[in-house]
Amino acid sequence: MIEPLPLAALPLSDLPLTDLPCLPVAVVGHVEVVSFLGLTQWPRPGVIQHASAFAEEPAGGGAVLAVQLARLTGARVPFFTALGRDRVGLQAAERLEALGLELHVAWRDAPTRRGMSFSDASGERSICVIGERLAPRASDPLPWARLAAMRGVFVTAADPEALRLARRASWLAATPRLQLPVLQQAGVPLDALIGSALDPGEQLPPNSIDPAPALWIGTEGAAGGHCRPGGRFQALPQLQPVVDSYGAGDSFAAGVSAGLAAGWSLAAALSLGCHCGRACLDGLGPYATQLRLC
Repeated sequence: MIEPLPLAALPLSDLPLTDLPCLPVAVVGHVEVVSFLGLTQWPRPGVIQHASAFAEEPAGGGAVLAVQLARLTGARVPFFTALGRDRVGLQAAERLEALGLELHVAWRDAPTRRGMSFSDASGERSICVIGERLAPRASDPLPWARLAAMRGVFVTAADPEALRLARRASWLAATPRLQLPVLQQAGVPLDALIGSALDPGEQLPPNSIDPAPALWIGTEGAAGGHCRPGGRFQALPQLQPVVDSYGAGDSFAAGVSAGLAAGWSLAAALSLGCHCGRACLDGLGPYATQLRLC
């Protein structure tokens, strides 16, 4: 049972961050190889503009969550995903392993999804994706039985049966971007549904999931967000100008999920999530400045 704390008045920044040693967690989700461009201003038609910064990483919600969890737990996090059997996919797999993931890939005879993320001087980002999002399926020859031994699993992309396999974990969370048909067809109880309350692509009709998630968290950027149950919570004060907001929401979701899977209180888990989200804002792309506890 999630405690109904008065989160709006809770000083989350004052809550201590503790280690998460030997917390077995996994992610089932997607990857998109993203080119990150820092701009001083948005491009205008007909004008050649130079980017102030550039990076390229295998990103997307699944990858960002998994890497953040690895940096919180100090362990190689199992990541169940799908990649195209192309140069981009092979390079992405190599890089994700170097970032601390135990990779389990369903290889597809399709292009690996790519994307471009533009961030302006305020740090706000705009994303353009190219190609189909590749998701792992329960029929893929992956070691699905390992999920039953996990304290926590987060799912960003899967078919309904794969989501049912993930439910074998002690604690299960998902993003609304998993898509309503998958959530409805799977019919499994989620311990948490965590997503953006501002992104139109992450809004679900009321009472559309049966059974309803035990906890729903909607983030609102610098305004914090709200929980049902639990009420509103505030974001942490920013310590320096935002460089790039890409990955901050997924890093937040990883921190909250790690805390709740470890048995922390909702307030402590939100505090960890807010620290993760804030740290991610300090660098270009999702991995440059992610929070490390180990």
